[in-house]
Amino acid sequence: DVEFEVPPQYKVVLFNDDYTTMEFVVETLMDIFKKSFEEASAIMLDVHKNGSGVAGIYPYDIAATRARQAISRARNAGYPLKITVEED
Repeated sequence: DVEFEVPPQYKVVLFNDDYTTMEFVVETLMDIFKKSFEEASAIMLDVHKNGSGVAGIYPYDIAATRARQAISRARNAGYPLKITVEED
């Protein structure tokens, strides 16, 4: 038998702030994290109501890349959106 080690998964977490618009968060979740409008809206409401929400769970490279893309997009739009990558 050949055993494969499952690589650790990492979650991309978005944090609430008083400046980033809900619309921007939904668009980012749809464009970068490939969520449907319904999924993106549900995650955005998690972020808004609970202070944070998980955009997705991926192998590290994908999680880090998507987090970087989302942060870059937020900064370019003038938003302070905080995003972290955490082991799941």
